[in-house]
Amino acid sequence: MTKIAFIFPGQGSQSVGMGKEFAETHEKSKQFLEQADRVLEFPLSQLILEGPQDELTLTYNAQPALLTIGTMIASRLDDEGIIPDFTAGHSLGEYTALVASGVMSFEDGVSVVHKRGLYMNEAVPAGEGAMAAILGLDGQKLKEVTDTITAEGFAVQPANLNCPGQIVISGTKTGVEKACILLKEAGAKRAIPLDVSGPFHSSLMKPAAEELRAALDEVEMEDATIPVVANVNASVVNNRDEIKGFLVDQLYSPVLWEDSVRTLLDLGVTHFIECGPGKVLSGLIKKIDRSATVFPVYDEETLQTVIEASKGWS
Repeated sequence: MTKIAFIFPGQGSQSVGMGKEFAETHEKSKQFLEQADRVLEFPLSQLILEGPQDELTLTYNAQPALLTIGTMIASRLDDEGIIPDFTAGHSLGEYTALVASGVMSFEDGVSVVHKRGLYMNEAVPAGEGAMAAILGLDGQKLKEVTDTITAEGFAVQPANLNCPGQIVISGTKTGVEKACILLKEAGAKRAIPLDVSGPFHSSLMKPAAEELRAALDEVEMEDATIPVVANVNASVVNNRDEIKGFLVDQLYSPVLWEDSVRTLLDLGVTHFIECGPGKVLSGLIKKIDRSATVFPVYDEETLQTVIEASKGWS
């Protein structure tokens, strides 16, 4: 029996022109862009379709942009009768998953992730925080190193546990730099600094989390109509109050993406559909389970591929 999970990418997947083909050929898709512009009271759609890339990449622009495109794609799939049994999203993508699962409206989703981006941007002054991807090192060994550096007064911690052999660390600039050196000495194959504007999913985001809590209190949330797998504990969640608490915790807690995917596999998911630009999550899933069936959907051609494939699903 086919079980489907819609998965939604996080910040870093954005690119100028994403969703353009959908918006030009499908009136409902175009309306999502128009709604986002109205909610935010600035032309987000112009940034999405025309750029410039550096402005689109700003945290408080990238987040509502990705939510808009992810929702647009999920809506197209829904119109074709392709309905998920579960949803999940990576970091920011969790909000898109919540919109797809009926927890919050698209308009509220766009508004709250724009605020989330502003709070994250303000939490740590530019240049004081950093993130890096660590490849080829055991998670327990990595945590021992980051805990030691943090105890020395330079906060750094695991931030994204993406797949076997790929963990992102986050913290102060000095903490991350020290960790990269020591982790390579400990056996990591590579330590790659990431081009991000802050130390996301680290304890340094706690001030932003408190502001986010207040913003979420203003959002009307419902219990999920489609179960969601949460970033913070890789468990299924339906209750709106639990979800709100998890969203606050998520801002300064690791994204347990590998565990989330394994949860979905244990629940019997047979097909993963990545709704958003690129195919980063699709690649991670294949590294977690080579046998997984994964479809990235980011343009009309990839959408049609899923539609055609779905005719054989039961």
